[in-house]
Formats: sequence, structure tokens, C-alpha cells
Amino acid sequence: MTETSLVLASASKTRAALLQNAGINVTCDPANVDEDSVKISLKGEGASAVQVAETLAELKAQAVSRRHPGVMVIGADQTLDCEGHWFDKPENMDQARENLKFFRGKKHRLNAAVCIVKDGQRLWHVNDPAEMHVRDFSDEWLDWYLNTVGDEICDSVGGYRLEGPGSQLFATVRGDYFTVLGLPLLPLMQFLRGHKTILP
Repeated sequence: MTETSLVLASASKTRAALLQNAGINVTCDPANVDEDSVKISLKGEGASAVQVAETLAELKAQAVSRRHPGVMVIGADQTLDCEGHWFDKPENMDQARENLKFFRGKKHRLNAAVCIVKDGQRLWHVNDPAEMHVRDFSDEWLDWYLNTVGDEICDSVGGYRLEGPGSQLFATVRGDYFTVLGLPLLPLMQFLRGHKTILP
């Protein structure tokens, strides 16, 4: 049960569902930040994948905060780094296939950042990593997976959803389940309780 309103600066159905399933009511207002330009600029300046996730989370929250005075705005972002290569959401099924082939048998790191902004002021932020070890799956399994999941595979930066058939991709996962889904939910709720935004 929430005591004050919250805005999620995202169009992500997964992030909204995580909050709503936890009993936290949010209004979704996508930030429409040009993420590609920001990533290119930050990478050119030598920023890490972690720093990019943190920066984008705050930029999204800042952009939406201007439209919601007096309200806490949640910004979130996730980056994927595999052997120094950064990956975004695949543009189509063919790209998803190639990305998953690249991940096969390797470990990659997900960086999930979340930030709270109110009236243009950053109140809090956290970045929580997860290490994903993709198993050495067969080409036949990959065909099955792509056919089973379909176009929704392009909604995830890694081309998988741990809550569905994507769980079969992995040998091991080290990190928080909610972080893998794109939102470090437990530290976020701890912050919200501390500020009496949700009941302590």
C-alpha cells in the first residue's frame, strides 16, 4: 500500500509488473531519452557499462521529474557486458539469434541501476550486478527457444526472460532475481520504506 504517489519513468511492462506485484502503485510515464546517443557519447568518454546504466537511470528520472513536481520518480536502466562487448535489446529475431550464439558457453554481466529523483534532485541510486553463465546449448535447442518465445525476445537486453523459457539458457546465475529482470527491487523498497513512501 502506497502513502504517496510514485512515477516510473519507463514503458517497461516488466518493471511496472514487479512494482505492482509487490503492492506498490505507480504511474508509468516513459522518459523517451535518446539512449543510443547517450551510450555512444559515454562510451567515447571511457565510461564503463555500470556508469552508463547509472547515468541513463538518472537521465530518465530527471526528464520525467520535470513533468511531475513534488513526486518521487523512479528511473531504471540495465546494461549487458560480455567480454567487453555491450549489448542492447535485439532489433529482430536474427540479431537475437546472433547475440545468443555469442553468449553461448560464456559469462556476461548485467548491471541494473535504479535512481529516485524528486523535483530535479537525485535522492538515491543503486547499481546491482548479476553474473550470468550461459550454458553450451545446442543449435536445435536455440531453434526451439526462438520459436517458443517469439518476438517478445526483443523486449529483453539479453534476449531472455528468467521467469520463462529463458531460464533454460543458463548453467548458473549469481545475483538477485529482480535485478536480472531489470529492477533492483529489494533495495528500492528499503529506500521507499525509509522515506515512508510505502508502509514500514
